[in-house]
Amino acid sequence: MAIRDLHDADLGEVVALSLRAWAPVFASFETVLGPAVYRHLYPDWSRSQAEAVERVCRDPGTRVRVAVEDGRPVGFVAVVVHDEAHDEPGSGEVEMLAVDPGSQRRGIGRALLDDGVEQLRRAGVRIVAIGTGGDPGHAPARRTYEAAGFTALPLVRYHRLT
Repeated sequence: MAIRDLHDADLGEVVALSLRAWAPVFASFETVLGPAVYRHLYPDWSRSQAEAVERVCRDPGTRVRVAVEDGRPVGFVAVVVHDEAHDEPGSGEVEMLAVDPGSQRRGIGRALLDDGVEQLRRAGVRIVAIGTGGDPGHAPARRTYEAAGFTALPLVRYHRLT
């Protein structure tokens, strides 16, 4: 496995692997939120998520790195440096991180996370943030982030239909 910058030709596979990786997360959202709220928030999660991944990958202010095995992407990380207009100036953020389910549980997510943090460190960032959900579908992500030394700040977001 090697980690390198995203190439334009990688985009389709990165979007596809992200959808496979995040399918259990969205299933978890439906269980936690209930079907009515879930359908309202995520009427077509795969389309909106694909658009979000593509937008992040094409953003010139975002650095995207991919883990590659046998010539194809099996995971990616997207990081961004916050400027002085941000609430946390001089910080950076891991915007997205995903590993194809067939390649999970082999340290690729941790390697991508470490690489993303290193990219931010080289850019002069002193503190890195990463967000994730508190639902069961995000438990593997939380374990990875905590094992990498990130400290959780519990936040709660409530939803209901009117």
